[in-house]
Amino acid sequence: MNSQAIQIAAFYHFQTVPADQVERLAEQLETMGREHGLMGLIIFATEGMNGTISGLTREAVVTYLDEACKLLGFPKMDPKWSEAPSWPFRRFKVAIREEIVTLGKPEVQPLTPKSPTHLSPDEWNRVLEEEDCVVLDTRNWYETRIGTFKNAIDPKLNEFNEFSDYVKQADLPKDKKVLIFCTGGIRCEKAIVEMNQQGFDNVYQLDGGILNYLAQHPNRNFDGECFVFDHRVAVDQELKPSAQYKLCPHCGQPAEQKINCAHCDVEAVVCVTCIADADKQTCSKNCAHHHRLNPSKKGRGQGVNYRFKQPTTERSHKSKP
Repeated sequence: MNSQAIQIAAFYHFQTVPADQVERLAEQLETMGREHGLMGLIIFATEGMNGTISGLTREAVVTYLDEACKLLGFPKMDPKWSEAPSWPFRRFKVAIREEIVTLGKPEVQPLTPKSPTHLSPDEWNRVLEEEDCVVLDTRNWYETRIGTFKNAIDPKLNEFNEFSDYVKQADLPKDKKVLIFCTGGIRCEKAIVEMNQQGFDNVYQLDGGILNYLAQHPNRNFDGECFVFDHRVAVDQELKPSAQYKLCPHCGQPAEQKINCAHCDVEAVVCVTCIADADKQTCSKNCAHHHRLNPSKKGRGQGVNYRFKQPTTERSHKSKP
């Protein structure tokens, strides 16, 4: 662990929170996070919490999590850790939602934690390499595009709430073992229940998701990088912030297509989708606006999507764990 690096913890826990206490508890959690000097995002609901938070020291993050769990009556957290040279978030926020991961079915609740359907990274490798199985990525298309497990099926979801319909319509075999995975494990907690309800009785999930897998088995069965919902954009096989991808200034998706801004000539990157639009071959939404108004007129550099500065009170990307 590099003591000079920002310490990042990803976690989730399903446990009922009384509806009449959610707002008060969310305010307390947010105040506590700021008092500890943390940056990050926690999704909070009557079914539990899901978050990625960061601090100058691991001790500060652990202390916050211990205090948060004590406040909520949750068991001690065992987060997935990574590091970054700069802050991956610009503020600390606790957002109240109907679900802590949006399947669109609040009634779908996870199986018993750490049930036999949770495969450790070692068990996951054994099944992948020794058994005839189906591997299904439960993440969104822009996540799967930059990295996934070898031979995994990509449902090409825009949002996780499309997963139920995908399973209904896809011709997935019910007589084979199905392995599902996501970034940190939380989407699979609901995906596996949904698949069970649709008649898939032999489904297993990667415990702790890709982040847990890469911490133990980098450069093995996972190809590429893992998208994360913060300003790192993605992490590589060593769980280090991506050196390849930045945030597209127009849509917020992973971007690696290098351009010189059509308006101000600043070097920047945009995503493979936006680069097809002449107005979006620009380094920022501001430059895109001025380019549309007067394509022949040049302006001063506006681009910042390739330089992430120190935290401010605002966020330019709609992040979520």
